[in-house]
Amino acid sequence: MSVVFTVGYEGTDIDRFVRTLKAVGVEKLADVRAVAVSRKGFSKTKLASRLAEEGIEYSHFIALGDPKPGREAARAGEFDRFRAIYGAHIETLAAQESLRDLVDFVQSAPTCLLCFERDPETCHRTIVAQEVIEETGFEVFNLFADDPERYVRHASKLPRFNPGEGLTAA
Repeated sequence: MSVVFTVGYEGTDIDRFVRTLKAVGVEKLADVRAVAVSRKGFSKTKLASRLAEEGIEYSHFIALGDPKPGREAARAGEFDRFRAIYGAHIETLAAQESLRDLVDFVQSAPTCLLCFERDPETCHRTIVAQEVIEETGFEVFNLFADDPERYVRHASKLPRFNPGEGLTAA
């Protein structure tokens, strides 16, 4: 079975973040933030440039970003409300079109979905990842970018990308 990774950059720096992606073999990064701005090197242009230097393709799927009310609910710790808001958002035409593009994007190479939150359980990328695996048959593997060496130490236990093993390839 193939894999799609997810990661948040909260609590890490760009160097450890990139080392994490490289340690697991990520070749494409799908940014699913509504607002791709950061003061720590994760703004869209800076991030895309740094990833390109490392041989990692970057694409921004802005329509899959969490709308402002959802982000506010998550920040307030109102996770049921956050999930309801994002659940309604992902059903919109724009989000569904972007989701189809994302499904196509993840098919050809090891891909990681990016957002801010470190904990995937409190981030909409988990909902996006669930939608992707329903379409592809892939499994999800959540990365934590604060300690890239853990993935080096446990390389033999990591899931691998296997092109053609998703449902849509059948």
